[in-house]
Amino acid sequence: MRIFMRWLILTAAILVASYVIEGIEVKGFLSAFLAAAVLGFLNAFFRPILILLTLPINILSMGLFTFVLNGFLLMMASGVISGFEVRGFWSAVFGSLLISLVNWFLSSFLTARRRERSREKGYIDLERKSDNLWE
Repeated sequence: MRIFMRWLILTAAILVASYVIEGIEVKGFLSAFLAAAVLGFLNAFFRPILILLTLPINILSMGLFTFVLNGFLLMMASGVISGFEVRGFWSAVFGSLLISLVNWFLSSFLTARRRERSREKGYIDLERKSDNLWE
């Protein structure tokens, strides 16, 4: 169930990016849904390899090259899915940044809700304080 919810959140993030950024175009919900699936697949399998291969550039740019990689993966997803189009490099980079922000924002609600439910069931979260005590 959690994977499906994350898939829907990524779909919503892609739809938001298509409304905000002019170079990203989505024909409908199904195209965004499939684009989220392809983007999730690319992020799971190819992104770690690309980050490892571009590690020296990423270190020199203090991590900013990661946005270029995310834009590249977004453009790859648009090449696979008809009805989902990313035009231009900067549209891809800004789109990946916006998708990441919206995805993080919506996922934070999902995480907070899960924490609330675990507390209702009697579970507690322990945190280590500065004096090496758990509270």
